[in-house]
Amino acid sequence: MAKKESLLINRLKSVRYAYNGALFLFKTEASIKVQVAFAILVTVAGFYFKISNTEWILQVICIGLVLSLEGINTAVEYMADFIHPDHHTSIGRIKDIAAGAVFMAATSAFIVALIIYLPRLIDLL
Repeated sequence: MAKKESLLINRLKSVRYAYNGALFLFKTEASIKVQVAFAILVTVAGFYFKISNTEWILQVICIGLVLSLEGINTAVEYMADFIHPDHHTSIGRIKDIAAGAVFMAATSAFIVALIIYLPRLIDLL
């Protein structure tokens, strides 16, 4: 009988698997690279404009939500392609719905960014 690993060892392994998944996502998905670029842009803007703590919280939540949903969307696409590699209407609909979730989160994040930064940008003019 194999010795059971400690809770700490199992958690560390889980973090490593999650890190590897995030790294794979960043290396292979063009859309996540664009979203990370936007995340960096608004983060730099946040420091430049000295946004409030509440605005930082909203911004971080939006960034995390969009990136997380993009990861889930990618996982759904990989799973759908694994289950049914050929074109199938239902698989296509599943993939469209997953992409739609990312679109809704990204649209919401864009609106939050407009609310935070548009008045500041207008003041610069």
